[in-house]
Amino acid sequence: MPPSTLAIAARTKPAALKDHTLVPEFSVPGVRFEKRPAKGPDGRVVPGLHNAWIVLDNPKEFNSYTTEMAKGVTLAFRAASAARDVVAVVFTGAGDRAFCTGGNTREYAEYYAGNPQEYRQYMRLFNDMVSSILGCDKPVVCRVNGMRIAGGQEIGMACDFTIAQDLARFGQAGPKHGSAPIGGATDFLPLLIGAERAIEAGSLCEPWSAHKAYRMGMISDLAPALKVDGEFVPNPLVITERYLDAMGRIVLGEAKSGAALAEGKALLARGSVDLSLLDAKVDALCAKLLLTFPECLTKTFEELRKGKIDAWNRNKENSRAWLALNMMTEARAGFRAFNEGPRDEREIDFVALRQSLADGAPWSEELVESLVPKAGEGR
Repeated sequence: MPPSTLAIAARTKPAALKDHTLVPEFSVPGVRFEKRPAKGPDGRVVPGLHNAWIVLDNPKEFNSYTTEMAKGVTLAFRAASAARDVVAVVFTGAGDRAFCTGGNTREYAEYYAGNPQEYRQYMRLFNDMVSSILGCDKPVVCRVNGMRIAGGQEIGMACDFTIAQDLARFGQAGPKHGSAPIGGATDFLPLLIGAERAIEAGSLCEPWSAHKAYRMGMISDLAPALKVDGEFVPNPLVITERYLDAMGRIVLGEAKSGAALAEGKALLARGSVDLSLLDAKVDALCAKLLLTFPECLTKTFEELRKGKIDAWNRNKENSRAWLALNMMTEARAGFRAFNEGPRDEREIDFVALRQSLADGAPWSEELVESLVPKAGEGR
């Protein structure tokens, strides 16, 4: 009887393998690193092989990443990249409300606002996080379990694949909250969806449904997540059937309005979120990646990532410097407004700002205070 593959491997494996991780064992609050058994296309567990799950675990703050979490994500991707038994990496968030909504605005407002020298060092950590995704030796699947907004959108677009539950929303937030989407969005969006759509998404900061993101080519696949009376139903708040409007434009993924929207909200309230179909699609994709030559697959991803990597490396240091200095002006006002403002009023008075600047007002503490919304004050 011929020896098994595992028996051959046991005979030829070196007595002691080198450890290529940066930190052999690490534990960072807010980031979970797990190895889950890899499965074949038939759903059966494959002995000795795993997929690495990197989970942003800060659900109370919509999985926004803190300074320490940025370090943890970088370490986790390096660990996954070096792991001999890992087939693919699944990057996701805890819960079903958000994959990630970007940097932690509480930390921004309370520590980094007004401290450009500190934010510059933070952005080095952010840049390392993005680079660790783009440089991972394994395919990276972004499992979008909820909102993917702002910096969350940027780290998500650094991944190779995106599979989303169809209640998720995608978008940028920079110009609405005192920043610019130059942590990857201005590099990646034009490659994914074209120049004009990228300008629309990056500047207007209007969220897209998962269905619209799929139609525009931003994500690879999506799965229903709303379960009503035991059955999965597509996102009831958007048009989920492809058709042409009066101008001949495809409107899949556009928000419903009027009575249709009210009916959709009522249906949403009756249901519950179930991510089992999302997980099934993630497992199926990882199973397809399993059935390839590993080094050939790695080289393929290295080549296909070049557009993203070239744009990212060309701009990341200049972007880091600008974002740091911006913490003295618009970011200082924007992040404080988001952190301190009432729940339904977290943006500054943009008209008042523009009027003040038109009159030549300097960026002072008084100007910032006048722009930040306060509880009980109406516009």
